[in-house]
Amino acid sequence: MNTVEKTKPVALVTGASAGIGEVTARQLIADGYIVYAAARRVEKMRPLEEAGARPLAMDVTKDAQVVAGMDQIIADCGRIDVLVNNAGYGSYGAIEEVPMSEARYQFEVNVFGLARLIQLALPHMRQQRSGKIVNISSMGGKVYEALGGWYHATKFAIEGLSDCLRLELAEFGIDVIVIQPGGIMTDWGDIAADKLLAVSNDSAYTQQVQRQAKVLRYSESRMPLSKPEVVAETISQALKSRRPSPRYATGYGAKLILLIRKWASDRMMDWVMRTMARQASK
Repeated sequence: MNTVEKTKPVALVTGASAGIGEVTARQLIADGYIVYAAARRVEKMRPLEEAGARPLAMDVTKDAQVVAGMDQIIADCGRIDVLVNNAGYGSYGAIEEVPMSEARYQFEVNVFGLARLIQLALPHMRQQRSGKIVNISSMGGKVYEALGGWYHATKFAIEGLSDCLRLELAEFGIDVIVIQPGGIMTDWGDIAADKLLAVSNDSAYTQQVQRQAKVLRYSESRMPLSKPEVVAETISQALKSRRPSPRYATGYGAKLILLIRKWASDRMMDWVMRTMARQASK
């Protein structure tokens, strides 16, 4: 590294080939970070590389790739200041019908891959006595919907893991920040809808499936979804804060839905979620 680069903070963003991960990487480059952008398909990150990111081939379910990626960052820069755990996908389908192999894989990507990266980053952050871990959860880490059981289970897990981690790391000067996006205009929804239809369309749940698939696809949903830049800007502001909040709700519907969840009974919340699904799928 040259003299200027030695003064720059270092960030790793996973799931950086598209959507929230890509725009977050671009935002952090603009904010003055050395940004390592990780994803399974490096070729999809060529535009990011041209913008200044350093691409890493990383499938977060493959430990050798995760370890190699972190080792490269430390070898290149000698430190890591920010870890943005964004890699993830939505596995939808009736709990009765989703194969257990798929349920396990959903946890491998969304939870265990995230946790492994945290394990690898923490020794360096503790040595520095500083660092920020940003876990991309969802408003779905506090609320729920039909046919999303395994996905929501992973996001609920991220919320709990992050709370415990925040307590563990407070004495080391390391912040843990949970980002709770609402409805965001990315290909995440189309992927989730495709999985839902593949698993449960021809089943006892068909009517629910057809309705929920429309909700998930932003091209069909009636919801005015937010652009992923909204999430990237929220992350940027959280990282600039000397004392960041434990959680940031951002994007379409997130603050309102989480406020309702805070005060509503379970029965009332069930009604809210059913009503929202019907309205969004019309």
